[in-house]
Amino acid sequence: MTAWEIFVDVALSLVPPILVGGIFYLIMRSILRADSKEREIYSQIEAEERAKLETAAAKPAAKKTPAKASK
Repeated sequence: MTAWEIFVDVALSLVPPILVGGIFYLIMRSILRADSKEREIYSQIEAEERAKLETAAAKPAAKKTPAKASK
């Protein structure tokens, strides 16, 4: 065997693990990005719901304050 044949054999034997590693990296990256986006959107929805509840709670309180009777 020549040095060139050994180099080709080594290179070809490294191709499958590199491809599997690349696919694994892409899958994990997409999962982590999806999770972070989901958490971000969930936080936005939660903030909007809190704002709605605060607004709804403030409106009845404003209506219940008695007006001063003028004499």
